Amino acid sequence: MRAKSKPFSKIYMGLIYLFLYLPIAVMIVFSFNQSKSRTLWTGFTFDWYKKLFTNDVVISALINTLVIAVLAAVVSTVLGTLAAIGINNMNKYLRSFVMNATYLPVMNPEIVTGVSLMLLFVFLNMKLGMTTVLISHITFCLPYVILNVMPKLRQMDPHLYEAALDLGCNPLRAYWKVVLPEIMPGVVSGLLMAFTLSLDDFVISYFTTGPTSQTLPIAIFAMTRKKVSPEINALSTLLFVAVFVLLMIINIRSS
Repeated sequence: MRAKSKPFSKIYMGLIYLFLYLPIAVMIVFSFNQSKSRTLWTGFTFDWYKKLFTNDVVISALINTLVIAVLAAVVSTVLGTLAAIGINNMNKYLRSFVMNATYLPVMNPEIVTGVSLMLLFVFLNMKLGMTTVLISHITFCLPYVILNVMPKLRQMDPHLYEAALDLGCNPLRAYWKVVLPEIMPGVVSGLLMAFTLSLDDFVISYFTTGPTSQTLPIAIFAMTRKKVSPEINALSTLLFVAVFVLLMIINIRSS
């Protein structure tokens, strides 16, 4: 029975991957199409990539996005790791309450988070711009870092920290030399997740950004409302390749 099910399972998995990656493959192919047509292939060209790098609006949005993503990822990782360590040291009932509160922003619809943050910034009389977008991204990335670090803290032998104290380390040095290396895989996962979430966020950025601080998803949205240009295909292809290379490097280093 198992032997008969193997061909079916392979076909099923093949269809799933085809459904996932065929749209990306079509996008990559048509990013090299000479024509603006999305259905007719007229020849191979790099013109859309050249035009992409001469588009000041896209380049400015890309720089804003990378700056915000890097800062949001670093700050949320530091705060999230410290928060996870603090939560892990709480008693059972308080830890359960705090973890449920941590899950709420993850489950909350992004449009609700975006509108509420915008109203908060307006109430505080803060001008919408890079600062408000950065604060917003740190806010929604923080729970993901905590949720990535917490399992590693639970897996760690608690006696390692106590042993480090017995051997002469002060609490700060014990955390730095013993606890942090043990939870580093969770910290790195949280950092990467925060970076990718910040990189492609649209809804929250849309409500908290200003006219001079557009991120890349907002710039692409504005371009698609007028007319879908092959430059968007070229830009999406470059982003896909960059993420793919990053994942490959991480997998090679972890293997």
